[in-house]
Amino acid sequence: MIAERIKRPEARVLAEEEFRRFADLMRALNADEWARPTDCTGWDVRKVALHILGSGDAQASVPQFLHQLRRGIPLNKQIDSHHWVDGLNELQIRERDHLSNEEIVEQLSTVGPKAVKGRWGTPPPVRYLPLPFGPPIGWAPLKYLLDVGFTRDVWAHRIDICVATGRDMELTADHDGVLVADIVAEWASIHGEPFELVLDGPAGGKFSQVSQVSQGVDGERVVIDAIEFVRTLSGRLPGTGVLSHPLPL
Repeated sequence: MIAERIKRPEARVLAEEEFRRFADLMRALNADEWARPTDCTGWDVRKVALHILGSGDAQASVPQFLHQLRRGIPLNKQIDSHHWVDGLNELQIRERDHLSNEEIVEQLSTVGPKAVKGRWGTPPPVRYLPLPFGPPIGWAPLKYLLDVGFTRDVWAHRIDICVATGRDMELTADHDGVLVADIVAEWASIHGEPFELVLDGPAGGKFSQVSQVSQGVDGERVVIDAIEFVRTLSGRLPGTGVLSHPLPL
């Protein structure tokens, strides 16, 4: 069956823990690993870290968020991109590129709690402002980002860095497993197809969705590592069958 979606109190705990895990990973890397290319086109490990830091700064500070919107969106034309977040990501990297690796780690270690506090301090009317996320999500309220979207971003990039460096990823059922189950639930609700899904590893589990026609689980059966599943949905790996339905992270 499909798990229930993450509730807001649990989402805050997950957000704080994910920032901590990301900072711990970056602290452990050597100089060579910082320069490794990642699955994110044009980004090495260092640029991924700069993006996470810049995003955290924006989450922590409304003026910083507005600054990134004002200066970042015009960069989309310069970098030949058409999604509004790409310009913000580029600005985050450019404005922090002067930092040493050690300074990045130091700032990552402190930005997490501030970012989470800022997100959870967003007033209710603002939380429901609609934002365009593009297909397959379409328009969704800002709270989609505040509650789970930003946390997924940090988590997905922690995966990217572990893949790029060959390091084992810190994975637990009560953290990564919860994030994976929430991703499965959203993904299943978007495409609507029946399936049986067996996700291996510490973050895995068994999930299924019944057919709306037969009311039975008569769809495709997929057995895959949980992290490889997430990389497939996000477009980092190719997917076929039911796994061809994307969910950007």
